[in-house]
Formats: sequence, structure tokens, C-alpha cells
Amino acid sequence: MTQAPATPKNGRRRHDREIIALAVPAFGALVAEPLFVMVDSAVVGHLGTPQLAGLGIAAALLMTAVSIFVFLAYATTAAVARRVGAGDLPAAIRQGMDGIWLALLLGAAVVALAMPTAPWLVDVFGASDTATPYAITYLRISILGIPAMLVVLAATGVLRGLQDTRTPLYVAIAGFTANAALNVALVYGAGLGIAGSAWGTVIAQAGMAAAYLVVVIRGARKHDASLRPDAAGIRASARAGVPLLIRTLSLRAVLMIATAVAARLGDVDIAAHQIILSLWSLTAFALDAIAIAGQAIIGRYLGADDEKGAREACRRMVEWGIGCGIVLGVLIVLARPLFIPLFTSDPSVKDALLPALLVVAVSQPIAGVVFVLDGVLMGAGDGRYLAWAMLVTLAVFAPVALLVPSLGGGLTALWWAMTLMMAVRLITLWLRTRSGRWIVTGATR
Repeated sequence: MTQAPATPKNGRRRHDREIIALAVPAFGALVAEPLFVMVDSAVVGHLGTPQLAGLGIAAALLMTAVSIFVFLAYATTAAVARRVGAGDLPAAIRQGMDGIWLALLLGAAVVALAMPTAPWLVDVFGASDTATPYAITYLRISILGIPAMLVVLAATGVLRGLQDTRTPLYVAIAGFTANAALNVALVYGAGLGIAGSAWGTVIAQAGMAAAYLVVVIRGARKHDASLRPDAAGIRASARAGVPLLIRTLSLRAVLMIATAVAARLGDVDIAAHQIILSLWSLTAFALDAIAIAGQAIIGRYLGADDEKGAREACRRMVEWGIGCGIVLGVLIVLARPLFIPLFTSDPSVKDALLPALLVVAVSQPIAGVVFVLDGVLMGAGDGRYLAWAMLVTLAVFAPVALLVPSLGGGLTALWWAMTLMMAVRLITLWLRTRSGRWIVTGATR
């Protein structure tokens, strides 16, 4: 019996199955991560306002640190996926171990630097006299969990590169559950207050890191891959991560500038801006899940020397990005009467919020393509171009955003500037994708 020839429709279905299999669990894991902070906030909030304020400051510092080192996941995913595509699983796992060793080294360095400077860091954030001691207490304890947090990032990248996004989802759910239970037990049961919340989170993070290490070590033993640190491999992982670090810092600068401009517009506008930014971050989780699938799939195709498969997968993921962006935009418009009252009852904040929210809704299809192409180029290991593209985007966005207050523009104008930022990213990423220069096949780029 002869096999039916492949058709474009069959190819799309195959890519759809791959995208769904990777993106859905990735979305669950992404959503589980911020729930850690929500649990801590819910538990500590009952201790008092100063404690909650202290937690907010310390959590902001910790989340910033994690976002800076997210390249550990991105770079590792691409490198491991290439070797999976090349059919060399032992080399893939060794590459992943290099990323994990780099995470441990960076984690140790952050602990050494952040522990003595914790009071200064809290002071920079302008904490009140009543909140400062709680912020310092929470931060100093939580700093001890940073090596585990970075190991989780790197190990997540290993498993994504191995085309496994289910294990990170299970670990994230287990970590969230353990964190919730430990917070309640240590804060109230043991009477440790905000320190108990910090210790609960550190223990949960250490457990997550241990679970990941068990999975990776088991895979290394199965495929006879070395677990020892390799200086050359660690240096290679660091070199691959530097461009992605620059990209991430540039993106953080965009968000910080936007928040600073909103603050200059007044209390009403900054309040509305924070609500929109929260919603924007939530939609980003959905789009980032497709980008994560893109990193793993594109890396695998390029490692297998399958240029045609990489191009077809890229094209299909762009279609997914557009479709998801349209759906999210429509949902924002239709659901706004439901979620706006959850955030504010102030009529002036609502008035400032609504027109800017419509701008966000309109820009979602653009964001969908941007996230996908970002993931495609990461999967291809094209970090250097991503760094330059984000620096160009920052250079365009910064002066436009900073002119908003002086030109009399309000929050809606600021979010049009944010849409301009996404449009510049779209242009730079589309030009690179169209050029084909991102396509470098083989086990290494």
C-alpha cells in the first residue's frame, strides 16, 4: 500500500499539533510563575499594610532579577533543540548541563553581591520607614533562593529544547502548591511573620530546582552524558546569553520609561496605566507560549538540516500569532465591562482607561506576530540580531514616549507610543525573517 503524498494541509496539521502540544503546557507554566507572588501577597497582606508594602518592594526587586536572567531559559532551549534535531541527545543534555552550571555560577554571584547591598536596594526603591525593615527581611532571605530560581530557568530551557513542556508545567504546579502550604504553615503556624513567607518561597524554589535536576540527571545517565562542569561549554552558554541579556534589558527599559511617563501624567493616568500593563502582561503570557513553542520547534528543524521545515513552521506560527492576537483583541473589547470594575471604581480612572485599552486591543495582532518572530529567531540562535533590533526599538520609542507629556498627550498617546514600539519590533523582526539570514542549519550555529 503506497503512502499518501504530503500536502500543504497535512503539513499545517502537523505543525498545529506540534504547536499545541508545546504551547498549551508552556502557557500553564508561565501563568503559574506569577502566582508565587500572589500567594505571598495574600498571606502577608493579613499581617498588616507595612508588611505588604515591604513584600511589594522586595518582590519587585526579585522579579527584576529573574527577568534579567531569563536568557538562561531562552539560550538553552535553542542550543539543546538544535542537538535534538541533529539526533545527538547526549550532546543536547551536555549542552543543557552547561546552562545549568552557568545558572549556579550566576546565582552564587548574585547572592554574594545582593546580600550585603539589600538595605541599599530597598532604599533606592523609596520604601517608607515602616516598610523598610520588612522589605529587607524578606529580600535577604529570598536572595538565598536565587540560585535555585536560575537553575529552574536553565533546566526549563533544557526540557523545552528536548520538546518537553509538560514537565515544567507539573513542576510549576507542584511548586505553587508547596509554596502556598509552606507560607500558611510558616507565617501563621510557626509565627515567623514575613520571614516565614520568604522561607516558604525559598524552600519551594529549592524543591522545584531539585525536581528539575532529578529529571535532567536521569536523562544524562540514560544517554551516558557527562554531568561535570565544562569550562568551554559554560563560556559558550554565556556568550550565547549576552545578546539575549541586552535584548531583555532594552525591553525592561521600554517598560520602565512607559511607567515613568505615566507617573508624570498624574495619579489617575498612572493608576490606569498599571491596570492596562497588568492586562498587557496577561495577554503576553498567551502569546509567549507560542513563542516558546517556536524556540523549540525551529531549533529542532535547523539542527536536523531541515530548512524547508523551519520555514513552514515559521509561517504557520505567524498565522497562529495573528489569529491569537485577533482573538485577544476582541476579548479585551468584549470583556472590558467585566474586568474593569475588578480593578477600580474611580470614574476618572475608568475614563482614562477605556480609550487606551482600545489601543491595546487594536495592537494585539501586531503583538502576536512580534512574539512569534521573536521566538523563531531565538530558536535559530540569532541573539545578536535580536539585541541590535531591540536597541533600535528603544532608540525610536524613548524620545517619542518622553515627548508625550510635553506635547499635552495623555495615557492614550502613551499607549500609541507603545504600539509604535511594537510596530518597530515587527518591522525589524519581519525584515530579518524575510531575508533568510537567520537560517543556519546544523547542530551548532
